[in-house]
Amino acid sequence: MTGQNPWRPTRRRLGDTLNVALVPVVACGLALGGLTTWVTAGQAGSPPRLTVSPGRVLLPYGDTTRTAAFFDIANAGDADDRLLRVTSAETGGDIELSRHLMTGEAAATRETVTAVPVPARGGLSMSPQDVDVVVRSRAAWRAGDLVAFTLHFEHSGAIETLALVVRPGG
Repeated sequence: MTGQNPWRPTRRRLGDTLNVALVPVVACGLALGGLTTWVTAGQAGSPPRLTVSPGRVLLPYGDTTRTAAFFDIANAGDADDRLLRVTSAETGGDIELSRHLMTGEAAATRETVTAVPVPARGGLSMSPQDVDVVVRSRAAWRAGDLVAFTLHFEHSGAIETLALVVRPGG
């Protein structure tokens, strides 16, 4: 057995072995920590699952052609979504999302918004006091008419629905 050097644990060999074993343990710990943060932040689980109830669009009053449409959107999923825009071939174009802000006791302003959040396990209920869809009516709409709309969402894509033309306050 001359010339053979039996393996003996030395301080350096033990340190190298520990370093080699430590790298995968740290990588697994970081991955587990990242996944835990992702789940805690609500990003895991089911995607948004949206349903849009048939809406209503107010009958334009007088000589004006601009009016508002309202929709109720429910999100049964575990992830948030955003309403990005609304389109319709049955309107005079120029459709925009808007938000009403109270500026005093009996005064309000309207501002155009680029997107409206639809929270997970929640929803969005449009109203004249908050968010609505401003549309330009086409020819003579009458109370009881149905107008087709397409709501475009960030994650859920396009959802088609109808809105019933109603008299304001009716």
